[in-house]
Amino acid sequence: MNSHVPNIRPVIRQLDDAAINRIAAGEVVERPSSAVKELVENAIDAGARRISIDIADGGKTLIRVQDDGCGIPPEELPLALSRHATSKIDGSDLLNIHSFGFRGEALPSLGAVGRLTIQSRAEGYEAAEISVDGGQIKPPRPCALGQGTIVTLRDLFYATPARLKFMRSDRAESQAISDVIKRLAMAEPSVGFTLRDVSGGGEGRVTFRADAQTGDLFDALRERLATIMGREFTDNALPIDTEREGVRLTGYAALPTYSRGSAVAQYFFVNGRPVRDKLLIGALRGAYADFLSRDRHPAVALFIDCDPHRVDVNVHPAKSEVRFRESGVVRGLVVSALRHALAEAGHRASTTVASATLGAMRPEAPEARSYQMDRAPYRPTFERPSAAAREEAFRAQAPGFSEFSTEYSGRVVEPDPEPQPQAEALPLGAARGQVHENYIIAQTETGMVIVDQHAAHERLVYEKLKRQMGENGVAAQALLIPEIIDLSADDQARLLEAADDLSRLGLTIEPFGGGAIAVRETPALLGEVNAKAMIHDILDELADNGSSQLVQEKLEAILSRVACHGSIRSGRRMRAEEMNALLREMEATPHSGQCNHGRPTYVELKLSDIERLFGRT
Repeated sequence: MNSHVPNIRPVIRQLDDAAINRIAAGEVVERPSSAVKELVENAIDAGARRISIDIADGGKTLIRVQDDGCGIPPEELPLALSRHATSKIDGSDLLNIHSFGFRGEALPSLGAVGRLTIQSRAEGYEAAEISVDGGQIKPPRPCALGQGTIVTLRDLFYATPARLKFMRSDRAESQAISDVIKRLAMAEPSVGFTLRDVSGGGEGRVTFRADAQTGDLFDALRERLATIMGREFTDNALPIDTEREGVRLTGYAALPTYSRGSAVAQYFFVNGRPVRDKLLIGALRGAYADFLSRDRHPAVALFIDCDPHRVDVNVHPAKSEVRFRESGVVRGLVVSALRHALAEAGHRASTTVASATLGAMRPEAPEARSYQMDRAPYRPTFERPSAAAREEAFRAQAPGFSEFSTEYSGRVVEPDPEPQPQAEALPLGAARGQVHENYIIAQTETGMVIVDQHAAHERLVYEKLKRQMGENGVAAQALLIPEIIDLSADDQARLLEAADDLSRLGLTIEPFGGGAIAVRETPALLGEVNAKAMIHDILDELADNGSSQLVQEKLEAILSRVACHGSIRSGRRMRAEEMNALLREMEATPHSGQCNHGRPTYVELKLSDIERLFGRT
């Protein structure tokens, strides 16, 4: 800094409280949504059951948070605006955190960069308010208020105008605030939230509302997720509830066929705190790696609960990052729980597939109504007429033919086989025909099913190959001359820690003096591989996620290609018994509702939906 004046010695100074608070505010309050997060978390920690948030101009000119929590006594209001003053912890154990806030920085930081007013009333005390303007605290004074607290923040960053240049548009800031409220609303289903935009004055408009949920934890969470993520998510999500070594995982995970084009519908919570953690994101990707292509992302809301001593939430001032003491246990729990839930779902596919199919069908516009007597309404029946009755009906509808014929367009079509009630009662029903030599039409008790024969059989063959590989192990191919790869000491140690896991997948490595390793065997299924490039890719995954699925993914990619070439091809005509056998195998095979790339293998249409298309309802 003083390179042009080398003879001047810098002087150590003690910064004043105003400068210290503005520096702290730069870490805690990055944008208006950060301020909203801190204030709403304080309201939740105060035991509030109803929280109302008002914002104006994306939170830049006004943020007001009102709650019905326990309140603050008048004599403690000045202390609440002091740095590192908090009621959440006593400072004796910084790992035993049971609340959202604990650092004691939010209120003084907000008061240093904006105009902050706190009005509060605790039970048994009179209501009082205190104001701070750019770090200058005014003495408390009486006010009129019921139970709870109102925190009003005006003109955010007016004391640090340079920060305003980095603010985005009002709409973008409002969206960020809405996202923060939604995450906190997921974490607390028993608390009611109302977000209102009061830009321009008046009562404003409600942009988000979630009423407090009651009842069982899973039922309350399901209804809260339906409010925030949509009813389609909860209808196509699998409940998760499992525990391992003192770590519990709950929540909902969507079916692979209900996927998104980006990771916007992925929510993680650790001990009730919304977090964004690379370990959890990597575990989620690993759990769905076998069901989704790289450009598709699963939708989940997962909650991890464990002893507070096993997770460090004091990693970042914004408290959005955490660090697990046993990261391997957490990652393994997430992967195994999600894969088990997906396997339990069997052949189930997303209901949105059927909705998209119905949406693609557009009935023709009705013609002008002719003046004639209305026909009697059609009453569908599930009772199938006999062959003789059908022949007589065909004769009546086509009087020009002297006898019933099964010839159509030069191709002989055999009469439909008699129905199989026992097959129609099964989930995928009984096969009734094949169209375009690729799609199987099956009849169920409540509608019909259209199956993509190639995609369905591809998944069945793939699951069979994976099962065989799991039972027989991965065959390894010994290298005639081991490949020596030079690494740094840290990379070598990191790689050797995972050597046992890699060996089970057919990749055998050994230390070779210094920082080098020797690759002695590679998976035979991969054929000739570039061992050095694969080792460096594995190291990159270990550095990012703490574990590597690279070899597993490569093996599964090979099996997927083998399954694709070994499955029923499009364009092949199938006999009725073959089609029914395929349907029965789909019902018995996990994950058969989607192909190896996450696309649906079948579409189910309810009879009521089909009748609606033809105007019969």
